[in-house]
Amino acid sequence: MYLGIDVHKDHSNVAVLDDTGQYIEEVRVKNANLEDIAQRYAGASAVIEATTNYYHIHDTLSEHLDVTVAHPTEVRLIAESDKKTDRVDARMLARLVRLEAVPESYVPTDQIRECRALVRGRQTLVEDRTEYANKVHGLLTDYGFTRKVKPLSKKGREALRDLSLPTPADELLTVYLEMIETLSTEIARLEELIDEYAASLEETQLLTSIPGVGEYAAMTIYAELGEIDRFDSDKQVVSYAGLNPVVRESGDSRTEGGISKQGSRRLRWILVQCANVAVHTCNDPYLKQFYDRLASRKNSKIAIVATARKMLVSIYHMLDRKEVYDPPGVSS
Repeated sequence: MYLGIDVHKDHSNVAVLDDTGQYIEEVRVKNANLEDIAQRYAGASAVIEATTNYYHIHDTLSEHLDVTVAHPTEVRLIAESDKKTDRVDARMLARLVRLEAVPESYVPTDQIRECRALVRGRQTLVEDRTEYANKVHGLLTDYGFTRKVKPLSKKGREALRDLSLPTPADELLTVYLEMIETLSTEIARLEELIDEYAASLEETQLLTSIPGVGEYAAMTIYAELGEIDRFDSDKQVVSYAGLNPVVRESGDSRTEGGISKQGSRRLRWILVQCANVAVHTCNDPYLKQFYDRLASRKNSKIAIVATARKMLVSIYHMLDRKEVYDPPGVSS
């Protein structure tokens, strides 16, 4: 049997094919009742898409079914249809799993999920805090305050509390500053947890041996990469991060353009941040020499992205071999 399961927030559409490709059941069920379907077809092959809420559903179904998680974008490319309904999607997924043509998506381990939850949770809080800082800037601009203020610093918030604004701007400013204070406290609490996790994991300890990579960055890299043995080469890792150059071929000519940006946005972002620190703050000899040479021929933006790619190649080999950072020409 083959099950195509189109998962939504509260319910799923299920299409069931037999070994001959005939539909024997199509049903819409609440996600809470999916285990009943899984038990009924225990041992069958099933496929779901990698939606935002698929972890729990995957784990529940896997108790009874051989579950594959499909990559949403690649599934659409393979099975594009003029008709877009939940029923059509479930049927399409069932056909793909029967034909063994499902473009698979990575399913993280529990440990990776925990790491992702922590670093992504911190990132969300940081973004929320930045939003409130922008509200402070906007409020002050509305009332003619043009001097520079720093609502994200403790000293800056203390100075802002001494400002005299008319009502209701004074109340709004107080609320915004309190929200920034609260978010800063919660961010610090998450950072303590992240540091504890990073100290307990071999992978993050290896990563922090790279100049410019602290505990949070190491946890983010590890969380977004997942287990390194799922990659066969450093080229696969670079492509996964979207740092691979776009290659255009025509006749006998071959040119490389900008990076593809088709992979993990979070991984790409943190690698660029780390590369900047390694080159401009830590002055890592290996990466800085590479950056300076490229920046002199291209520009700083191209050079730092290429440096991030070079760092990622080192990361792949470090994690694959379980070795600390020890680049060519630099002694331990």
